[in-house]
Amino acid sequence: MTYSEIVTYALDGNGGAKALSPAAFAAADQHDHKTGFVWQHLKRDHPDTAALLAASGLDSFVIDALTADETRPRCTVHGKGILLNLRGVNLDPGAEPEDMISVRLWLESHRVIGVWVRPLQATQDLIRATERGEGPQTPGDLVARLALRLTDRAEPSVTALNEQIDDLEEAILAPKAEAMRARLADVRRRAIVLRRYFLPQRDALTTLEIEDARWLSDHDRGRLREAAERVNRFGEELDAIRDRAQIVHDQIMDQRAEGMNERMLVLSVVAAIFLPLGLITGLLGINVGGVPGADNPHAFALVCGLIVVIGLALLWWFRHRGMLR
Repeated sequence: MTYSEIVTYALDGNGGAKALSPAAFAAADQHDHKTGFVWQHLKRDHPDTAALLAASGLDSFVIDALTADETRPRCTVHGKGILLNLRGVNLDPGAEPEDMISVRLWLESHRVIGVWVRPLQATQDLIRATERGEGPQTPGDLVARLALRLTDRAEPSVTALNEQIDDLEEAILAPKAEAMRARLADVRRRAIVLRRYFLPQRDALTTLEIEDARWLSDHDRGRLREAAERVNRFGEELDAIRDRAQIVHDQIMDQRAEGMNERMLVLSVVAAIFLPLGLITGLLGINVGGVPGADNPHAFALVCGLIVVIGLALLWWFRHRGMLR
């Protein structure tokens, strides 16, 4: 199914829907849809979008909010309607899930106006359901379905992050654990970005749930509450992933520091062993008279033997003190 740049439906309140022209949508009146509502979904960059939004009677505040370059999840009551911004994970092939896609909605009792910048699969799910005759019955039903679909689509991404951090925790004991630092940094980055949008989305859904909007039924509020709870759980899981990633990072740093300390200890022991041996050879090599054994043909062998004995004695002493394994 291709994602149409302008989608307009008149829904009858029982799941059925028929396509409308943009002009018919702009002319729709609240009294014309007592048992249903109209829904229009526009692509922000379409050349007719600005004119269609203006023709729908929206003021500049709502139009600017729907067409802004950057948005964060929020729920704002404005006049007789509610402005709702949500985010969904990017599930397009080859895309990064944390590159979250916004969906901007203007909600009233008789109509819903949405604006999209990039296709979002959760919205496509709603459009497919509407075309099958299983569309939302009210604006509250639409936004509740959308909120739940957004959480359904996001759950695999959070689960994948949990599995990745599980693998990293198991691999921490591997000999080359330091090579995991790039994967670990990627998991932490993705968890931080997802959390940055999930927590405001929880607040937006909670705010919508408690708003005094008559077109929100108790059933709709219950589903919004469920969506908010699931988003909150995602936020808690992402917090846990971030903390676990920090622990794994600390363990990698501890292993690295321990390895450095072992190497420095070996170098220190080697230097300590060769220090007295170098002193002996230095004293015997000075170019002055009176060096013992200068005329003895066996003096060199005796000095070498003495050096070996001293070296072995020092090595034994370091092992005895537990400085070498």
